[in-house]
Amino acid sequence: MHSLYWRIFLAFWLALALILVGTLTVAVNATAHRTDRPWIERAQLYGQAARAFRQQGPEGLNHWLSTLRAEPLSRTFVITPDGSELLGRALPPSIYGPAGPPPRAASDPKAVIEAIAPIGGALVLVSPDGGIYHVVVGPVRDSPRLFGELELPGVPLALLLIALTVSAAVCYFLARYLAAPVDRLRLATRQLAGGDLHVRVLPTLKGRQDDLGLLATDLDTMAERLRQLLEGKQQLLRDVSHELRSPLARLQLALSLARRNASDAERHIERAALEADRLEQLIARTLKLVRLERPVHEFEQASVDVHELLTTIAADVAIEADARGCRVEVQAQGPLPVLGDAELLRSAFENVIRNAVRYSPAGAAIAVQAALAHDAEGRQRVDVTVRDCGPGVPEKDLALIFEPFYRVDAAREHRSAGGEGLGLAIAARALALHSGWIEARNAPGGGLLVRASLPADVLVRVERPAAAAAAA
Repeated sequence: MHSLYWRIFLAFWLALALILVGTLTVAVNATAHRTDRPWIERAQLYGQAARAFRQQGPEGLNHWLSTLRAEPLSRTFVITPDGSELLGRALPPSIYGPAGPPPRAASDPKAVIEAIAPIGGALVLVSPDGGIYHVVVGPVRDSPRLFGELELPGVPLALLLIALTVSAAVCYFLARYLAAPVDRLRLATRQLAGGDLHVRVLPTLKGRQDDLGLLATDLDTMAERLRQLLEGKQQLLRDVSHELRSPLARLQLALSLARRNASDAERHIERAALEADRLEQLIARTLKLVRLERPVHEFEQASVDVHELLTTIAADVAIEADARGCRVEVQAQGPLPVLGDAELLRSAFENVIRNAVRYSPAGAAIAVQAALAHDAEGRQRVDVTVRDCGPGVPEKDLALIFEPFYRVDAAREHRSAGGEGLGLAIAARALALHSGWIEARNAPGGGLLVRASLPADVLVRVERPAAAAAAA
């Protein structure tokens, strides 16, 4: 049971249930213990009073009453024929029953005698001269009490101790169970606010899976995401600074050479223009990546045919492929509609295909394939694979080539072959914004195989033949 609500509910319910069980247990035992005790004690007192009255008359009754202990005496009374109490005590209201004392009790002894109606009755004794004495044994207390039948000596204290002990123990552990994780979450939040992005809460909660455990998991996820974003931002700034420094240095060198050698100035100016163009492209691609890295990127939603898009990209890249002596071959069974931004999808697939052309040797063929597929849940997807004939990528670098400004060691050594390391990063982010994914692995026969997948626009694909038939 992972819900904190149900845990609180069951804890309080358990505490109340234990208190109730304890109360009923004591009540049943006390009631069973007291069932015959009042009547036995009353019968004993009546027997003693009758025996004393039979042996010595009213004087014996007075002597017996005077020898009683304080507790029976406090609730045992003898009303004489003249309506007074034998020992001169005031009669309690319980002597008269529910109706109470009569209005003429102080002046009319007969009215007092007639009004005697205690709960449980009274012992009536008649003297030889015809005088009537009433022996009354009243209840333990005149007024009703909170615990009623539980008011035996020691019972209220025991019951109170049971209730307090059980409720205190349950509430203590419940409060500790709830307060300890909250304190850890609050401390972790303060550490995060102080800049410590390595703090984690869930391990200190021993992997609990209730609402507080889920909150701790979300907090740890947030902390990890913040750490990645901050480190990514710092890494991006370092990489941008490094990448901008190289074309700027070459641009300054070309301008310096143009100033020194006026006869060869045109060639150096062309070199400077080329470096300025590279610098502009680098800045544009960096800004594009930054825009794609935003948490929410708004883009147009339209149906895009991946088959048609890949064919157009292959035609655009053909000039660059011809210059390198290779070719791009597209194999797809269309239409293959997806829902998304056509420009972003074009940028994603174009970066992957141009990257394959850049690393393929002369005479090679870059195979681009696209087809419908189904994921593990049976939903249709559009899978696109791009395979080049290049040297491939070391296994340790396969998961990193989609990071911004990342280049494998070979590409770093040969800057003419490698770009600035933004193309695959832009492709990965653009596909992620379309609920897609991209991965790379080395092909068995050599070269790099890049696979991308996007959710298929099923409704468009189903309606298109119907619309075509209607137009016909």
